[in-house]
Amino acid sequence: MEEPSKGKKKPRAVGQIIPKDDGKHLVRIFLGRDPQTGKREYFSKLINGKQKDAQIYLRKKLREIDLGTFVKPSVTTVSEYLDEWLKVAAQPRIAPNTFEQYTDILNRYVRPAIGSLKLSSVRTMNVQALYSSMQQRGLSARVVRYTHAVLNSAFKQAVKWSMLALNPAELVDLPKAERKEMQALTPEQAAKFLAAAATDRYGVLFNVAIVTGMRPSEYLGLQWKDTNFETGMVTVQRTLTWKRDGSWYFGEPKTSRSRRSIPLPASLVLLLKEHKRRQAEERLKAGPKYQNLDLVFASQEGKPLMQHNLIMRHFKPILKQAELPESIRLYDLRHTCATLLLVAEENPKVVSERLGHSSVVMTLDTYSHVLPSMQKAASEKLENLLYNNSGTPLAHQPSSIQLSKSVND
Repeated sequence: MEEPSKGKKKPRAVGQIIPKDDGKHLVRIFLGRDPQTGKREYFSKLINGKQKDAQIYLRKKLREIDLGTFVKPSVTTVSEYLDEWLKVAAQPRIAPNTFEQYTDILNRYVRPAIGSLKLSSVRTMNVQALYSSMQQRGLSARVVRYTHAVLNSAFKQAVKWSMLALNPAELVDLPKAERKEMQALTPEQAAKFLAAAATDRYGVLFNVAIVTGMRPSEYLGLQWKDTNFETGMVTVQRTLTWKRDGSWYFGEPKTSRSRRSIPLPASLVLLLKEHKRRQAEERLKAGPKYQNLDLVFASQEGKPLMQHNLIMRHFKPILKQAELPESIRLYDLRHTCATLLLVAEENPKVVSERLGHSSVVMTLDTYSHVLPSMQKAASEKLENLLYNNSGTPLAHQPSSIQLSKSVND
């Protein structure tokens, strides 16, 4: 096969319409030769209509070829494509736990609904019907939106790979995102909780959770090398993640901002020192059975803690002992840290850095329920600055803030 000379334009695709005995018309377009085999390649479509209908269809396809948006229909099904996408595109760039979530969401919701369809035949209405069906089954907006995020990403890649001309998930209507109800302990409740936790094996863990605002996966992945008793600092460098098969691994923090150093109050440093001493005694007692992973919070054999066991065997009993609502979740200790600091009028940027949020905007949006009380306090400060007890403006004071006159005055 001869190579085209430089500067020579690629010949335009040509097509023909072949009448059939049953009144139908076959549209046939020559696409060129296969670069591997040299065989001629054609695109064919049987039109159930008049020759005029076939001509309209032919012009449309030739136009797509000219614009570079034409995609040759494939026999690949959605399920077959998703297998390839997960293996080639998704798995290399996402965490193992996220990969499991992607696989589960596709197996549970997407494959049963549209998995048998040919990839090239999927339309926006198919995807919309999938999401509508999920809502009718009582699934939350969060689940539907997460499913969409995964499927949309897969179809985007199909467009890049020239397996789809357009992304059929791009123009769907999604259910409105639900704002998850957040709970946070009041200062009095937090004190009761920590008092009840004082006698628990992992009481120090719950102190760390409230004081630092770390995510559970972050403080469960803490190692002693991440703590510095001299400076009173603890550094988040990894997360602990459990897989569905019962195995675990250390992963990267959620975002680049999640990798952070957090100062600890002196009282908590003392608690951690005592906790380390008791842990050393356990290690000696366990002997060769102890799995030394340098974890700050570990089982009696040194193994990583499972979040579910921590909640059921320790967190829930502490809530009950402290007479606090059972609806409070382990993650709410992180919300408690943020809420207490914001109510205490700490700078939102400081709170954002402590939590490892990607930006202060995210912090203010997440904890917007705290802002009204902060605004009230701000109004009271303005009241004291500007007005006297009778409600009239204060007389001019020498120490009052002076506004410089503009050079244009």
